[in-house]
Amino acid sequence: MIVLPGATVKVINPQDTYYEFQGLVQRIDGKRVAVLFEGGNWDKLVTFQLSELEPVDPTAGKKKK
Repeated sequence: MIVLPGATVKVINPQDTYYEFQGLVQRIDGKRVAVLFEGGNWDKLVTFQLSELEPVDPTAGKKKK
């Protein structure tokens, strides 16, 4: 799994408060990844282990013309 800054990821750890939230990768430090969640009037930067995240396909769900 390749995760780079700017990628959209989803939290896949069901024990985590942010389970199934999607955010943008801001920083990577070894196996730790800082993810920015934005929602309406709040922003939150949270650090996760790389194993707790999966990349989101930005083209999924879009209809082809």
